[in-house]
Amino acid sequence: MSEPSPPPEPVDPDDMALPEQPIAVFRATSRGITARFARPEAAIIRELVAQVVELVAADMPTAGTDDLAALVGISDSAEEPDDPVLARLLPDGYRDDPDAAREFRRFTESSLRSAKVESAQMLLETLPAGGGRIRLRADQAEAWLRSLNDVRLAMGVRLGVTEDFHELIQDIGPDDARYGYAHIYDWLSILQASLVEALS
Repeated sequence: MSEPSPPPEPVDPDDMALPEQPIAVFRATSRGITARFARPEAAIIRELVAQVVELVAADMPTAGTDDLAALVGISDSAEEPDDPVLARLLPDGYRDDPDAAREFRRFTESSLRSAKVESAQMLLETLPAGGGRIRLRADQAEAWLRSLNDVRLAMGVRLGVTEDFHELIQDIGPDDARYGYAHIYDWLSILQASLVEALS
C-alpha cells in the first residue's frame, strides 16, 4: 500500500490576488515578503552576489596588533582600494579631508566588509539555486536590499552607469559586450525598487 501524499501547502490568499509576474518582483503579503524566481533568475543573482563576496572578502584587512584594536575591528588598512568597484563599495568617509578619510577607513573598513559578506550570505541562504517562491522576514529582506544594492553598485561601475542610464541602455545594442549586463542591471533595479516598496 502506497504512502499517503503529504498535504498541500496552505495557499496564501494574497498569492492569489495578483497574477504571476513575467519577471521576479517582490510584494508584501500577510505571511511575509514574497517573490517567485525562475531558475535562471536565481542563478544570475547567486552568481553576481558570490562575485561581490569574493571581491569584498579578498584581501580583508587584518586587525591591528593592539588587542583593543583587534577587539573593536580597527584595521591597519587606511588607503582607498585601487579597484574602482571596491572603492565604490567601500567609499571614503571624507572626500575633502584625506587624513580624516584614512582614519575613518582604519576604524570602519573591516566591519563594513564583514557586514557586506553577512548580508550576501543571508541572501544566498534564502534563495534556492533552483529558484522558486521565497518568503522573507523583515531582517532577511533588509539583508537582500543591502546585498542587491552592492551588486548594482558593482555592476554600475563596470557599465559606467550615470544618471542617464536609460539613455545608455537604449544606445547599447546586442553586439555590445555590455548588452546582457545592462539589462540585468535594469531588472535588478526593478527588483530592488519592488523590495523597497514591500518593506514600506
